[in-house]
Amino acid sequence: MRGFGTDERALVNVLANKDPYQIIMIKRAYNQMYSRDLEKDIKSETGGKFEEGLVAIIRGPLLQDVHLLHSAISGLGTKEAILNDVLLGRSNADINAIKKKYREVFSRSLESDIRGDLSMKTERHFLIVLGASRAEGNAPVIPQAVDQNVTEIYKATEGKVGTDEMLVCSMLSTCSDDHIRAIAHAYEQKFRRSLETVIEKVSRKLVMLPYRSAIFRMLTEIPFMQEFSGHMKTALLFQLRNAVDKYMHAARLLEDAMAGMGTKDELLISRVLRYHWDRQTLANVKAAYERRFRKSLASRIKGETSGDYERLMVACVGG
Repeated sequence: MRGFGTDERALVNVLANKDPYQIIMIKRAYNQMYSRDLEKDIKSETGGKFEEGLVAIIRGPLLQDVHLLHSAISGLGTKEAILNDVLLGRSNADINAIKKKYREVFSRSLESDIRGDLSMKTERHFLIVLGASRAEGNAPVIPQAVDQNVTEIYKATEGKVGTDEMLVCSMLSTCSDDHIRAIAHAYEQKFRRSLETVIEKVSRKLVMLPYRSAIFRMLTEIPFMQEFSGHMKTALLFQLRNAVDKYMHAARLLEDAMAGMGTKDELLISRVLRYHWDRQTLANVKAAYERRFRKSLASRIKGETSGDYERLMVACVGG
């Protein structure tokens, strides 16, 4: 970065293949050796999506998650996909670390900012997630508890007029992945349809009050718009799919960032780097992607990006 111009390829070669601990050590050594801040220097020497990717690498997983959350709930509107990516399916230790770092960086609690940005039942859903009360991954899956949960979900969704959305939100936010996977399997075995289908399809019911006059009944129809739509629906599907097959779920998220008109660059960068940090996870995600979409992840990224941005993203997935 010194002198006229920047050697972008060198930045890619040095930074794109390091694990989080190596990045911490490089950043620390750079700052000590040159009495400068590596993140600030990269921001001043690069630009665009290439800069965004490099800065995300330099920040490392935890600090990048915190900045993503702040970006998602700042300004007008909410970047719901970012909230889902960062917070859903995480361990209790992850959630507690994120909350602590968020307060350190922004001098605010993440819970208060979530309350100010989400509304009603979706807010309650994410506050359950932030409560960090999931069963740990090594918790045993008890068949009787699974059967009871299946019955409870049925009664809360298909088996009643209206939907008890918060029961489903609470269950998917507090059970371990193994337990959720067992619930999904048992539900399909018992009712011959997937739990994912239930969440996707249950959308609207009409409640008719039992008045005598047909005209009065027509005038007093109460449309009950279920909450399994919008952000709550995508959040629940995220939690379910992540538990059932996290590698295939990751592959679908990556494709979603590139599908359609234009590339969702912020999502592509954050998702590529999320899996890049763990090479074993990345290998499994790449295999799932190729199995589902019949092409390599690297070749797909090449078709959606260009220049230094392309080189960085492809290098991060080992292409």
